[in-house]
Amino acid sequence: MTTTTPPVTLDDVRDAAARLTGVAHRTPVLRSRTLDALVGAEVHLKCENFQRVGAFKFRGAYNAASRLAPEQLARGIAAYSSGNHAQAVALAARELGTTAVIVMPEDAPAAKRDATASYGAEIVTYDRYTGDRVAIAEALAAERGLTVVPPYEHPHVIAGQGTAALELLEEAGELDALIVPVGGGGLIAGSATVAKALHPGIRVIGVEPEAGDDTRRSLEAGHRVSVPVPRTIADGQALTTPGELTFSVNRRLVDGVALVGDDEIRAAMRFAFERLKTVVEPSGATPLAALLAGRVERLPRRIGVIVSGGNVDAERFARLCAGGD
Repeated sequence: MTTTTPPVTLDDVRDAAARLTGVAHRTPVLRSRTLDALVGAEVHLKCENFQRVGAFKFRGAYNAASRLAPEQLARGIAAYSSGNHAQAVALAARELGTTAVIVMPEDAPAAKRDATASYGAEIVTYDRYTGDRVAIAEALAAERGLTVVPPYEHPHVIAGQGTAALELLEEAGELDALIVPVGGGGLIAGSATVAKALHPGIRVIGVEPEAGDDTRRSLEAGHRVSVPVPRTIADGQALTTPGELTFSVNRRLVDGVALVGDDEIRAAMRFAFERLKTVVEPSGATPLAALLAGRVERLPRRIGVIVSGGNVDAERFARLCAGGD
């Protein structure tokens, strides 16, 4: 009988954590008695909105980029992203003394686009509803001799993302559930790898916007399913299909996916600002939205939540909290 070796292990995540020491921030874990009372559980919020570039993505981008051969770094890096991975690769490239070319959708939030440029990256835009960002990035990479660092479809990226959950469990101790936002699936794949290895009985629950439930449908079908390009305020989760590599992990380790609507996301952003005194972007607010809206079934006693990012400019934040887009 043969056993398939998982693409990422707990040792891989621990190795990534050692590589990130002194480079990435060890982000805070927040508690709120008000939140606990509203939810009816003990909630531990791992605040990746305080990470470098304002999101968890720096963990995976740096872990992957820092492992490239010197000749690869000398030629430069390419990436494709709606914003947070774009910033992460741009900063990782700067830290490693190389250059980055980032393929971003034309409608990416201005704050994310501007921040990516501020780290020194070249930005190439495309229409997310008609263009193929992967094909564009790969063509640029082939033309210029660049190495593509994908946003989630890479073992080193997944391992890097898993360090957020590793830190959370080191600080909070054993938890009954871990709730994680799902886009391409890299964060939850890394998080589930850590959580299930350390605490086999823990439930790992993903959260997606209702308009973009590709991972939920895929888990139910047992294979990857595509949905139309989601129209949601959670731009970091506006994907059509789970990653092949990430889904191979998540179908084994993720226990379920909860869905939240845009209004519930807005309410969670307002709650985080007014009661937790922290700014969270729409995608980062989806796990909190799921808790506040009662979308998590069989609510456990001790819950960990990964707040994945806080990259939203002041104007859009105010507009979203007021009920707009």
